Amino acid sequence: MTNNVANNVANNVTINVEIEKTKKKKGTRTGFTTGTCSAAAARAATLGLLHGKVPDDVECLLPNAQRVHFSVTDTYCDKNHAHAVVIKDAGDDPDCTDKAPLTVDVRLLTGCKGEVIIKGGEGVGTITMAGLGLKVGGPAINATPSKNIEKNVRLVGKKLLADNGIEVTISVPGGEAMSKKTLNARLGIIGGISILGTTGIVHPYSTAAFRDSVIQGIQVAANQGQDTVVLTTGGRTEKFVIKELPKLAQACFVQMGDFLKYALDTVIKEGIKHVIIGGMVGKLTKMAQGETITHARRNTVNTALLAELAERVGASAEICQDIRDAETARYASERMEEIGLISEFYHALGNKVIETLSARYPIEFDIKVLVCDFDGNKLGEIMQGDKYV
Repeated sequence: MTNNVANNVANNVTINVEIEKTKKKKGTRTGFTTGTCSAAAARAATLGLLHGKVPDDVECLLPNAQRVHFSVTDTYCDKNHAHAVVIKDAGDDPDCTDKAPLTVDVRLLTGCKGEVIIKGGEGVGTITMAGLGLKVGGPAINATPSKNIEKNVRLVGKKLLADNGIEVTISVPGGEAMSKKTLNARLGIIGGISILGTTGIVHPYSTAAFRDSVIQGIQVAANQGQDTVVLTTGGRTEKFVIKELPKLAQACFVQMGDFLKYALDTVIKEGIKHVIIGGMVGKLTKMAQGETITHARRNTVNTALLAELAERVGASAEICQDIRDAETARYASERMEEIGLISEFYHALGNKVIETLSARYPIEFDIKVLVCDFDGNKLGEIMQGDKYV
């Protein structure tokens, strides 16, 4: 019996170790940006023009100075034109452009020797609004990947550029459909995806990329002359506020996720005067307690604060203690709904959010809070200066 127990313990330890290894491995594999894959394809196509054959494998210099080899497919070459495709591998990042065929056509140009001209083709978005740092009417190829594409072409195409120019056209078959899963339309990028990347590497669930998209969204609103931004914490709250505020321009709505700090810092920098925050109980509680990065893995919800708000609007001592002892903000919401004080409770919570943020950002902008439940139903609308509770 003792030996059996020992064996079971040993087996359980082995199983747990394997599970931990799996957990650590899951979601950690890095990938490559659309910009890097475009640069690799451009380098391969340029080599094709130089040698008469596009290679099946090419080394690419990344913006972060790493050198990485990429497989090249669907190759073609004649005297003045070469074609190459690199299939994007996003690693473990849930990116809608994973497996996208980053396609490059390179052509020799006469009369402009030494120039590298980069264009956008099918599936690459077109810029229609100011505020992105790119020319309106031009392709959605950001500055860093554009420079990196040109650098890779120049590294292998020196002999060609001595007498010719080189035109590089980036295409992404299927890119327009992919773009519908991104924020491109809201940013004024139509017809396809963006060619992106600052380091060349995609990190799984990249918080930096999301943070940058929040900043960029507010910049676009400001460049359109909007004086209001509506910050939401996720897809459900975004649908809710769009329904509540139909007269606002699409550019006003920015899904900030957990990045309240970066959103409000950008609001101040861009001179936005009116901020509307759409949220549900969990994220709003984080804001009320002073958290400006509201991710669940950060500080826990302050249930004592929720109990205090519940007491303020008339909840019994017993219910307030239940809320204080609970683990989640949602529990507080459910208890207050049971006793018919949900509207008063959310009004108090909204006021606390405004109070906390106004103390952090005095006189910079005014704030309104719109509150919804988990089904997107409106529970409260709280204005700055409202003394309802």
